[in-house]
Order: sequence, then C-alpha cells, then structure tokens
Amino acid sequence: MLGEDHSLTNDFPEYLRTIAELNESDTEFAKKADKYDKLDKEIRVLELKDAPISDEQMHQLKHERTELKDWLYERLQQEQ
Repeated sequence: MLGEDHSLTNDFPEYLRTIAELNESDTEFAKKADKYDKLDKEIRVLELKDAPISDEQMHQLKHERTELKDWLYERLQQEQ
C-alpha cells in the first residue's frame, strides 16, 4: 500500500520501551534508527507524489530501508 507508515514504533509496538532505551544508550542503534525513520518518511512522501524518481531508484531506497530494518530488529531481539 502506498504511503504506508513503516516506522519502528509502528511496525514493532511490542518493542516501544526497548526502542526508547536503545535510542538513549546505544549510539549506533540511535543513528541507524534515525536514518531508518528519515528514509521511511522519504519513501512515503515519494510514493504519495507518484514516485517522481525511477523504479530503480525507488527499489534502491526500499532495499536500503529493509537492510536497516533487519539490523534494527536483530538488535531489538538481542535486548529481550
């Protein structure tokens, strides 16, 4: 679905506390989470504007978002 919110807090509500704690205590997590949120917002905006970039560029942005999300999710699981 276009323009769907894939923020960490939206996709992983069961980890809200862990996300907040890691954002405070783990600078690498905080940097990657910030980058992920900015990338997710950029993708949503582009999708809502009918993606004024090439399909290849959009695919690359989504691929980068997926890689960041995978890393962040693994880190969240390690804290449980």
